[in-house]
Amino acid sequence: MSTDKTRPAGRRDRSRPGAVPPLRAPHRPRQPLRPHQWFAERLLAVLSGQRPVHWMLGHTIGEAYDQLAELAPSTPLGTGHRRPVVRACHGTRPATGVVEAFASIATGERVRAMAFRLEQGPDLRWRCAAVDLGGERLTARR
Repeated sequence: MSTDKTRPAGRRDRSRPGAVPPLRAPHRPRQPLRPHQWFAERLLAVLSGQRPVHWMLGHTIGEAYDQLAELAPSTPLGTGHRRPVVRACHGTRPATGVVEAFASIATGERVRAMAFRLEQGPDLRWRCAAVDLGGERLTARR
């Protein structure tokens, strides 16, 4: 057995370690979604047919649930075989306990706009109070 000057003392095998793996960047925990970002994902899931409308029970107030119940069967944000995604979502607070938000929804090359209003109840939970798609108010037909 020949002596190998690159081998650590006490090591008897002839294999050499491979390249040193690169150091990983420290893992930063993902920031929790803000209420309007969370609602944008939920509304998209319902309006694209990925989730049933009753998934929003308890998360809507006023006519918002009726709007969703009427629109969900036509899946206005679900087009073709591509899955839509929230490209961007921004919100403003015009008053305490109110968020007015808008999101751009991308399905392949197509981009649509979705706007919605959230209101915070006495229990501090956020609920959707209104939904708009592409500038047209979504109202239940009576």
